[in-house]
Amino acid sequence: MNNENFVENQPHLDKQTTSEETTHFGFKTVAKSEKQKLVENVFNSVAGKYDLMNDLLSFGIHRIWKRFTIDCSGVRKGHKVLDLAGGTGDFTAKFSRIVGNTGEVVLADINAAMLEVGREKLRNLGIVGNVNYVQANAEELPFADNTFDCVVISFGLRNVTDKDKALRSMLRVLKPGGRLLVLEFSKPILDPLSKAYNFYSFNILPKIGEAVVNDGESYRYLAESIRMHPEQDILKEMMEEVGFEQVSYYNLSAGIVALHRGYKF
Repeated sequence: MNNENFVENQPHLDKQTTSEETTHFGFKTVAKSEKQKLVENVFNSVAGKYDLMNDLLSFGIHRIWKRFTIDCSGVRKGHKVLDLAGGTGDFTAKFSRIVGNTGEVVLADINAAMLEVGREKLRNLGIVGNVNYVQANAEELPFADNTFDCVVISFGLRNVTDKDKALRSMLRVLKPGGRLLVLEFSKPILDPLSKAYNFYSFNILPKIGEAVVNDGESYRYLAESIRMHPEQDILKEMMEEVGFEQVSYYNLSAGIVALHRGYKF
């Protein structure tokens, strides 16, 4: 079957296409109990060259997407920020400078290998003092209610097994008036771009992964996981259903990436 036609026919809302016991791992249907380990294996494989691959695969544009996210965060001196699924700490590095000595940034990731890469990277940058590191599952965040002024999850929500549960957990740990920012790959809004993007994702991206990290299959999974992630309007509805208010989103790079923002009141 042609990859392009296949991905165009894939649903974007996994909670409507799986049972209570199963979920998606890319285009595969797997037991929910298995997905976390399968995702862990992917990121164990790519952790060491994660930043390099981000630059290669996005042609450096991911830096612009992240800068826009920071501009939309409202974070200021003294705030407490959760960088969830924060990986190698790009957001943590920026936010630590913004919140200053009176604030705090928590870099949290479920994957120990990614968290260790992030810790080493930030220490090498001289970022210490107002940053803490926590290995945590987004579905069951180990923080008290009303802890953070801002929660950011960047390119991580699509890998979560139970997205509704994770969104409720993020809402719980936010302070009243706090905001959630979800930066994630999404659905291109231009048809010609969508076709070109599909070709790149399934024909070029795995080959780059094979050449750089000797693992084309992990990058094929990442491409598949993007196609199975809820598209813009559906994710907006999911955020509203769990209790976020004034939810909106911005299409970046014509919808290749979307930034969703919601508030807790």
